[in-house]
Amino acid sequence: MGAFQQKQNEKKVTAYAIDRNDSGLPEEKSEMDGPGSQITKVYFVRHAQPEYAWEEDRTRPLTDEGRRDTEIVLDFLKDKEIDVFYSSPYKRSYDTIATTAAFYGKEIMTDERLREREKGPDGNEYGMFEKRWADHDYHEENGESISMVQRKNMEALTEILSRNKGKKIVIATHGTALSTILHFYHAEFGCKDFLRIIDWMPYIVELDFDADRLLSEKEHCYIEKEFQGNKRADHAKEQHLEGVVK
Repeated sequence: MGAFQQKQNEKKVTAYAIDRNDSGLPEEKSEMDGPGSQITKVYFVRHAQPEYAWEEDRTRPLTDEGRRDTEIVLDFLKDKEIDVFYSSPYKRSYDTIATTAAFYGKEIMTDERLREREKGPDGNEYGMFEKRWADHDYHEENGESISMVQRKNMEALTEILSRNKGKKIVIATHGTALSTILHFYHAEFGCKDFLRIIDWMPYIVELDFDADRLLSEKEHCYIEKEFQGNKRADHAKEQHLEGVVK
């Protein structure tokens, strides 16, 4: 994902400097600065910390700590002049941006296609992560593949971009759902990159578009949380995350 410059603020949020420019043009001739350009900014907000013990995925709430961390989302977005808010229909994502949407006096539009991956038994075990990212059509019984998740999320994003050209958009999302979008624009994005962000809740990344063409990408901030789910091989994760910034 590029080289980052880390800093810590008083709320212990990890923030980054500019990450990537994919315009393909020299900086002084970037279309982002050209006359008549209509840049659409999308701030993807991965949800804050959820109650892992809550069995029903769709209604899983945020923890008390997660609800407090939504204030960090507001702190970052309150001066960004947001025009429109979208969210996965899952409660943890919706609630992560609810305070910010209320600050702007905006409604949150939900889209079923933005939901997280359906998982089967042991679907979040480390070995399953590797299998799914090695073969994007692979999925466990009653679960969804990376390709399936990417298809519906990209369909939703394409429509959102088409309807909101030149606007500033917030999309509340999930770890796998967001990762499939990042993979769509960066084919090299894989299991290692997914595991890099798996404990970042909330996590905000900005993608800038000209129509549906990605121009640049910037990671803004995250809070790293201790994973509380079942059967995740953290030792294996650490072996694959050499050089991760914490």
